[in-house]
Amino acid sequence: MLRDLILRSRSIRRFHEDTPVHPKALRELVDMARLTPSGANLQPLKYVISTDKGLNERIFGTLAWAGYLKDWDGPAPGERPGGYIIILGDRGIAPSFGCDHGIAAQTICLGAAEMGLGACMIGSVKRDELLDILEVPGSQYEILLVIALGKPRERIELEIVAEPGKIEYYRDDNDVHHVPKRRLEDVLLAEH
Repeated sequence: MLRDLILRSRSIRRFHEDTPVHPKALRELVDMARLTPSGANLQPLKYVISTDKGLNERIFGTLAWAGYLKDWDGPAPGERPGGYIIILGDRGIAPSFGCDHGIAAQTICLGAAEMGLGACMIGSVKRDELLDILEVPGSQYEILLVIALGKPRERIELEIVAEPGKIEYYRDDNDVHHVPKRRLEDVLLAEH
């Protein structure tokens, strides 16, 4: 059921790094993403995939992880992603990309959850540095999102927002990652 898949699809930030992610799995996820709706059917998104350990280390160095966890610099060695999908917009096709990359990224994350992989969309990226690493021309392509993937190494619990406006995720003493979510009544403005 789709709802169960959505509940399993969380922002995973710690992985079993020693469990490889196969390039075939990433290709399949990109194939699903390319089939999603696109504004004016322009299909301006392009992708770079990596399961190469050396390249993954370089990609990792361009990313910022979990802004609310101020005392955490991101996954430690041994907990890092086994693969990445970088979503780029092709300016040769369109000057802007609307919400296409959000649709594609969510599709990739849901597909990853169905495969038993964890995923995390990352928007805090040193884009120029990553373009150089990937040897992709920044004059034509814009990095929109990076999706980190791997076998999940953490437990995530959803909970109801306890205090109005207190939406920051946190880790408890048992290292369980808690994600407060607003109630349906708080987000549904009207029913007609």
